Amino acid sequence: MNLSVNIGGVMWKNPVTTASGTVNSGKEYSEYMDFGRLGAITTKGVAPTPWLGNPTPRVAETYGGMLNAIGLQNPGAATFIESDIPFLRALDTVIIVNICGRTAEDFVEVAQKLTQCGGVDMLEVNVSCPNVKEGGVAFAQDPRATEEIVTKIKKATNLPIITKLSPNVTNIAEIAKAAEAAGSDALSLINTLLGMKIDIHTRKPVLGNTMGGLSGPAIKPVALRCVYQVHKAVKIPIIGMGGIMTGDDAIEFILAGATAIAVGTANFTNPKATINVLDGITAYMENYGITDINQLIGAAH
Repeated sequence: MNLSVNIGGVMWKNPVTTASGTVNSGKEYSEYMDFGRLGAITTKGVAPTPWLGNPTPRVAETYGGMLNAIGLQNPGAATFIESDIPFLRALDTVIIVNICGRTAEDFVEVAQKLTQCGGVDMLEVNVSCPNVKEGGVAFAQDPRATEEIVTKIKKATNLPIITKLSPNVTNIAEIAKAAEAAGSDALSLINTLLGMKIDIHTRKPVLGNTMGGLSGPAIKPVALRCVYQVHKAVKIPIIGMGGIMTGDDAIEFILAGATAIAVGTANFTNPKATINVLDGITAYMENYGITDINQLIGAAH
């Protein structure tokens, strides 16, 4: 049985990775699971300089999922390279580092630093970050801005680029095509949906930032729709994510057109979720006599 997939010229042993921000850089989860079994590990977002993140409370449980408004808190590229890269290098899997920034120059700077340090296989570009030079509108909400930032990052690194798209747009396929035109080697979708929760007793928003990103099973139908639409619009590989809890969920995304999938919110309820999803994919293939995972990609079209 062949589980290997090609994402932007990088071979993964299987199509399962972690969603950015849900296992940090893996250290905290390493006593519960073997990251070497995964096709890749995707880290939390890394900026060129330390970010403090948003005010607390930052997380709230919702029906069928959770809201988070962490604000991409991270110690910055220098600390990440010193403390996390050695751990990641020792893992027998593909290393993907998610990068973030407030300007295109921020993205370029962190991409260059991670390229030079070695040990990183791919970069995932979080274009859902607000572009401070353009009034705070997310890069991912404008095809032109998406194309420009991907173009600049491609010039700054020789690592394959995965552009992570936001569902908070009118036409996600249009943004996907802009990223592809700029040279993105693959796409991740979707990032969280914008949502909020109100405490009816205090009559105030629960999150310190008022609004946050909704993730978990509640967003799966939206994520699946996005993957299906984007698969028809682009030729580059898609990493599908959004509410994947089981192997069956993962198979749905692959049938919709995802070459690989990422497990996110499930990691908070079960630290072995990614391994369980991988085992579920294998069980499905055995049950239906599928010898190559690539036979299933986009099969629902």
